[in-house]
Amino acid sequence: MDYFNSNIGQSPIFESLLRSAKMVAATDVTILIKGETGTGKEVLATAIQQDSPRADKPFITLNCAALPEGLVESELFGHKKGAFTGAIANKQGLFHAADGGTLFLDEINSLPLAIQTKLLRFLESGECLAVGETKPYVSDVRIIAATNADLTRQISDGAFRQDLYFRLNVVPIELPPLNQRTEDIETLINHFLSLFSSNYSLVAPKFSKQTIKVLREYSWPGNIRELRNLCERMCILLSGQSIEPENLPHEFTACQPAPSESVFILPERGIDLDELEADMIHQALARTDGNRSKSARLLGLSRDTLLYRIKKHGIATQ
Repeated sequence: MDYFNSNIGQSPIFESLLRSAKMVAATDVTILIKGETGTGKEVLATAIQQDSPRADKPFITLNCAALPEGLVESELFGHKKGAFTGAIANKQGLFHAADGGTLFLDEINSLPLAIQTKLLRFLESGECLAVGETKPYVSDVRIIAATNADLTRQISDGAFRQDLYFRLNVVPIELPPLNQRTEDIETLINHFLSLFSSNYSLVAPKFSKQTIKVLREYSWPGNIRELRNLCERMCILLSGQSIEPENLPHEFTACQPAPSESVFILPERGIDLDELEADMIHQALARTDGNRSKSARLLGLSRDTLLYRIKKHGIATQ
């Protein structure tokens, strides 16, 4: 699939992200992809590599949280025979294996501090030092890193090197959570249903308009991964059928208000809508300690829309 031309999202926030990603794909610049779990960070990293001059070279991924701390250094940089107990032969690391290509470091926030130092050295000089060796080797590898954590907070806590952060954060790309790009839900559903109906040789179901409405109002804690799983389940269990709200798992409809309920009751004296909107923005910013992305999520807005309304009301932020 050509990710950049696959028509899997038309929301302004996503289209802007794709334009930026396509531009940086053509370069060798280091990229840091930020976003919640399930937003598609590895999918985007793969798309960047496939659209880059290194497309025909190795593309290797490592989840930094998946390996025990004692094995990360050897996995990345390799080791010399006898360097430690169990090192019965020389081993090439991922930096060697990815020479000429791209190395995707997922959950970079889980990288131990000692390994962060060695990664920083590589980014500054291109040199890698295998465990047990005294002479470094040089590797030509592009780094794409990803995180679902707040690295600035980890820096404050002493858990992440600030100088490494600046080296990685040359071009940051932040994937929005699904509840900030609800315009894309129907497009994504069609994409996933087409994929799974082909994979399983089944007739794709159809989601009714009322079901789409329910899905757009859902909070999506699992983001696109959760939507993908839902589509796969519906394609297998309800092939060729119309998916109505009552066919959805309980969590999708549990928080839906009854048809006669109203979220807000208009007072008899009326309201000042601008004043109410400004007050809601103040409350959201206070609740999230000024985090605009989280505030936008609380208010059901995109981050760009929230920034526009903050400016509109002249609200001072940190």
